[in-house]
Amino acid sequence: MEENKKEEKNQNEEKKETAQKEEQTVVDPKQQELDELNDRYKRVLAEFENFKKRSGKERETLYNSILSDLIGGFLPIMDNLENALKAETKDSEYKKGVELVHKQFKDLLKSKGVEEIPAVGETFDPTLHEAVSSVQDDTKGEKEIVQEYRKGYKIGSKVIRHSMVVVAN
Repeated sequence: MEENKKEEKNQNEEKKETAQKEEQTVVDPKQQELDELNDRYKRVLAEFENFKKRSGKERETLYNSILSDLIGGFLPIMDNLENALKAETKDSEYKKGVELVHKQFKDLLKSKGVEEIPAVGETFDPTLHEAVSSVQDDTKGEKEIVQEYRKGYKIGSKVIRHSMVVVAN
């Protein structure tokens, strides 16, 4: 009899546990729908944030590309202004005018983040410089730039135009 009571008691406990598990697994359909909508909302929000970051980077890349192309078209004009400054003239007012235009042009390039690539005295770097010839000079270091034919320019780390240089040794 005691064994029957124990068995009956165990069976009752098992039924209670099963009933509790069933109650836990039965979820309110409204709560389930709310959870699904909340999850979908979070995913859409994350996708939108990623889209904003991606489109911002694309916009910045496109801006820098267009700026580089535009500035690249103006660099021959800058070269001609520098050649005009080197030319001898007796008209000092004319020379001042060319100097002012040159300075204004340099200031504009600087305001857009354009920098000259240093060359003479620097070590040759194929990512920044274009070697057009080489000379043997024991007084200079290996791969040292001794002359610059054309200035190079860059915006940030992007090279707009490589420097044309003569390299020693």
